[in-house]
Amino acid sequence: MNKYLQTDPWSIVEEGFHSDRQLASESIFSLGNGHMGQRANFEEFYSGETMLGSYIAGIYYPERAERGNWKNGYSEANDKIINAPNWTGIAVRLNDDQLDVSTWDVQNFKRVLNMHEGYLERTFEAISQKGHKIQVSVKRFLSMAESEVGAISYSVKSINYEGRISFMPLIDADVRNHLTNYNEPFWNVLQIKTDQDVSHLWAQTRRIDFHVCCAQTFVFYKNNELLNTIPTKIEKEKAAGYSIGTDVRVGDTVCINKYVAVLSSLNHPYEELTDRARTLARKAKGKGWNKLFEEHAAVWAQKWLHSDIIIEGDVESQQAIRFAIFQLNQTYDGNDARLNISPKGFTGEKYAGATRWDTEAMCIPFYLCTSVQSVSKNLLLYRYRHLPKAIQNAEKLGFTNGAALFPIATFNGVESFNDWELTFEEVHRNGIIAYAINDYVSYTGDENYLAEYGLKVLIAISRFWCQRVNISSEKQKYVILGVTGPNMYENNVNNNWFTNYIAVWCLQYTIDCIEKVKKNNFRVFEDLTQEIHLHNDELFQWKDIIENMYLPENKALGVFVQQDGFFDKTLMPAAEIPDAQLPVNQHWTWDRILRSSVIKQADVVHGLYFFENDFETETIRKNFEFYEPLTVHESSLSPGIHSIVASKIGNKQKAYELYLRTARIDLDDYNNEVADGLHITSMAGTWLSIVKGFGGMRVKDDMLQLNPQIPEKWNAFAFNIVFRENQLNVKVEKKQILIQNIKGSGIDLLVNNKRVHIKAESQEKIII
Repeated sequence: MNKYLQTDPWSIVEEGFHSDRQLASESIFSLGNGHMGQRANFEEFYSGETMLGSYIAGIYYPERAERGNWKNGYSEANDKIINAPNWTGIAVRLNDDQLDVSTWDVQNFKRVLNMHEGYLERTFEAISQKGHKIQVSVKRFLSMAESEVGAISYSVKSINYEGRISFMPLIDADVRNHLTNYNEPFWNVLQIKTDQDVSHLWAQTRRIDFHVCCAQTFVFYKNNELLNTIPTKIEKEKAAGYSIGTDVRVGDTVCINKYVAVLSSLNHPYEELTDRARTLARKAKGKGWNKLFEEHAAVWAQKWLHSDIIIEGDVESQQAIRFAIFQLNQTYDGNDARLNISPKGFTGEKYAGATRWDTEAMCIPFYLCTSVQSVSKNLLLYRYRHLPKAIQNAEKLGFTNGAALFPIATFNGVESFNDWELTFEEVHRNGIIAYAINDYVSYTGDENYLAEYGLKVLIAISRFWCQRVNISSEKQKYVILGVTGPNMYENNVNNNWFTNYIAVWCLQYTIDCIEKVKKNNFRVFEDLTQEIHLHNDELFQWKDIIENMYLPENKALGVFVQQDGFFDKTLMPAAEIPDAQLPVNQHWTWDRILRSSVIKQADVVHGLYFFENDFETETIRKNFEFYEPLTVHESSLSPGIHSIVASKIGNKQKAYELYLRTARIDLDDYNNEVADGLHITSMAGTWLSIVKGFGGMRVKDDMLQLNPQIPEKWNAFAFNIVFRENQLNVKVEKKQILIQNIKGSGIDLLVNNKRVHIKAESQEKIII
């Protein structure tokens, strides 16, 4: 662990400048609003190590794929999130001395991410090589109310300096991605224009033809009085902006408020992009800092009203869960079905910024419980609209008859990741996408989604499974060969239990949904069967696979076998690995990892989390107690899932231990990798470990169920959930549960297996 941040229930606080942790801080203090995101790069020039990161949702670049180990079926391009023109820059000069935190003497440095109102603030004192001392205060936010607007207030107070202080607010397109194959520039600058009151930079990606326009304007103050100083216009080859300054005496404060509009061709016509960006920047300036921020903070107030979790008695846990909720809410707002969630969100470039199955496995339950129904529905529609490309993806691999394989990583439905062991072997992602459809329909009761969209996806996925299996003459069972299960530390294995089980579940769930749609929407069903040529003989084949799938099991130990050959390994608990060799992916060779019994993340345990209703609690316990000690949890998705299952079997201490690990994996940098970006999708696992883990929240037979338990260290915890038009607050104390029906009609719940009715706008107390 790398603890250097202060604990606070509503803020992330760094006291003192830690230059060796700057890349990590740039990730942790990132901001976003669903439309765009920004790493916590300094506004002023910084000569130290930094990774510039300004990202716009839906804007990506198809960089040429490396062909060193080319295989048939690989994509021609590796699509990746693109570092957009940097709109945050404000260079600061004292006469000819440029402020640089890396080389100036910095004192009383403090950086605060205020999660309650969604802003980043930084204060420090700096002394130049000439002995000039200033006090700096910077505040930044990305508007949640005006999602294409960002604002920065940058003020400098003279402590002992007399002379000229100047600011240079810039938009800079001289940017590169930190992670690229060929270090090629991704942008062409089409136009730079700086007028007296507004400046803009219009850029175009060199492929796909995405366009982005950033426009800025500003106001300039001295000692809180507006200055009408005429700025010097800047129009460089790749930068646009101003230089403006004034003379100061000791004690004077100068401040620039910078208002920026960031628009893309995803949402605006090319021919209107610059005019609209300039107009929006002026509009933001017209509102002024206070009004713009007030509207922004009001949106955050509503977000917290629906999604906050309160933990009493454990500040580390409280800070961590709010950090997770904050990052999830600023990464995705659900307003655009063309967009999805990257494992790193807007905080870094690792995993190329593409969507993976993390969304369906981890994030959908969070948005189901904390947002309006359309938010999670749009995540499913994202996959539905990519179905034709998923079918094409499967066709490249030899599948027929409308079978679909959704990509391991994508922006537009096309596979953008070239790694045989994942791209073509990690096929359980298909099952997880099907599971998300079930999750959504079960939670919302929106069975129309099945008829309109979901069933078509389910049938295409089931057709894939039907062709992916084969009969083993030795076992006289169906088997699935050559896969990578959730444990990515073992590749090209046969009969991964999770993969085989979720394939069977998919086939059965699809059959059940066919019968349901056939009964309730017969006309829609008839049209669909004609469109995709669905015949009864397919269903007979699916049923045969369901009845005869090989599911490896060690009956002597009473556990499922992760995959064929797992028990040929020397089983070594993760606790026996020396600390100096952790994380193993940074210390062991890949050969050693593949031959070891080390498990990266929940595999069999993930299946038991998904399908807990299919197994006795004792079966779940035996498998958890066998596999968890072998797991190093070096995937951020792992601790949260294990925590939920530990709660299920009543192991509160292990559940809490794993909760704290998933909750603080970034804040304490467990795996020495937060510099690359945050683990956004696993933050949903942090939320799950409280709501589904300690809260015991489930939906079964159209009824919300709660089976809460409280960690020993906590005095109480409370969470909010939206369920079928009802907004509920659940508070769990040591000896009682308080459930408040904040909004909606009366609702029946099962609490500790007892039926409870909660009237509208009322509260019920249940004694534990």
